[in-house]
Amino acid sequence: MTTIFGIPSAALFGQLLLGLINGSFYAILSLGLAVIFGLLNIINFAHGAQYMMGAFVSWMLLNYLGVGYWWSLLLAPLVVGALGILIERTLLARLYNFDHLYGLLLTFGLALIIQGLFRNQYGVSGLPYGIPTQLSGGQNLGFMFLPNYRGWVVVASLVVCLATWFVIEQTKLGAYLRAATENPTLVQAFGINVPLMITLTYGFGVALAAFAGVLAAPIYSVNPNMGADLIIVVFAVVVIGGMGSILGSIITGFALGLVEGLTKVFYPEASATVIFVIMVLVLLVKPAGLFGRAA
Repeated sequence: MTTIFGIPSAALFGQLLLGLINGSFYAILSLGLAVIFGLLNIINFAHGAQYMMGAFVSWMLLNYLGVGYWWSLLLAPLVVGALGILIERTLLARLYNFDHLYGLLLTFGLALIIQGLFRNQYGVSGLPYGIPTQLSGGQNLGFMFLPNYRGWVVVASLVVCLATWFVIEQTKLGAYLRAATENPTLVQAFGINVPLMITLTYGFGVALAAFAGVLAAPIYSVNPNMGADLIIVVFAVVVIGGMGSILGSIITGFALGLVEGLTKVFYPEASATVIFVIMVLVLLVKPAGLFGRAA
């Protein structure tokens, strides 16, 4: 059996694959947080609950309406994004003139309410969601076995993340969004509906979380606590990459997933804390994050 640094190659590459999969979810979730914070200055603590809602909506579409996985990739983000728009219009819009702490407390309370409602209805044991038949099986790469669905998750996450970065950083729409956060009065003078833009931006950030939830449903059991278990790590990823940095969230998410996977191979005891240790070190050296800008 081939070994690398005394570790069987199959075990090493297997953990790297798991790390890359985790990194895919870290990247897409932290991207949604970065979009919302960078463009709206809202610390959306309900992001984990909205990720969980994406998984549950896909499960409900399958079990109650017979709608399969591929349609759920489109419909679940739209449904959860629409709920996010409703939350922004009815609750968050009232807090824009207050300190950011009020938005954080509101979204934290919303997360607890959403998780509690789903927990009371469905329990915490988890609900299965099958892998679509088109992505069942896997590929033997010689040095490891790659399940097709896990490869799809990595590719889909990367495509969505890069497309989001391109729209925000390289298009006229993205320029309007960035300008609206700096000087909304000036942007409105050009005839652009800034409140609508803000609302749709929040809905899009929430839809990204729901999209990640649909991707996660066949890998993890669908349960009300799946977002709560992940959101703290994702916040650490956002802080390391730089609050509001789109590219920083993508790069840091995938990179930290790989670091976490390697840590499980060489020092498993530290795998649960390595991201937080990195966060502390980054904040000591560069408080704005690796890709963030100083206030």
